[in-house]
Amino acid sequence: MKFNKKSPWILHYDGSSCNGCDIEVLACLTPLFDVERFGAINTGNPKHADILLITGSINEQNVSVVQQLYEQMPHPKAVVAVGACACTGGIFKECYNVLGGAQAAIPVDIFVAGCAARPEAIIDGVVKALDKLK
Repeated sequence: MKFNKKSPWILHYDGSSCNGCDIEVLACLTPLFDVERFGAINTGNPKHADILLITGSINEQNVSVVQQLYEQMPHPKAVVAVGACACTGGIFKECYNVLGGAQAAIPVDIFVAGCAARPEAIIDGVVKALDKLK
């Protein structure tokens, strides 16, 4: 399968976030930010996705789900951790069942900081992930 750098398909997974970053990810799809103008498509199928966008921390219950999603994605693929929780575990990192950020489960290519991450930063992270896919 050949990757088309002009039309990345994005799979968004919400780990265990407060939904702040999830709202900002959805804001990327609105006419104001319109990430689709760059050709990005939001998909629900990991077998079609080029980029895995993760929000929220990784805990004992979702670590296997994140790993399965990552394994189902075709190569080349990139992972973007969005927000403080996905990057480091955030304010939840001291909780008994939290393992940390997304890198606790899978390799992460791009880290987008913020609590909550702004749509402009998320779009920038997706654009940087495209370079990893080349």
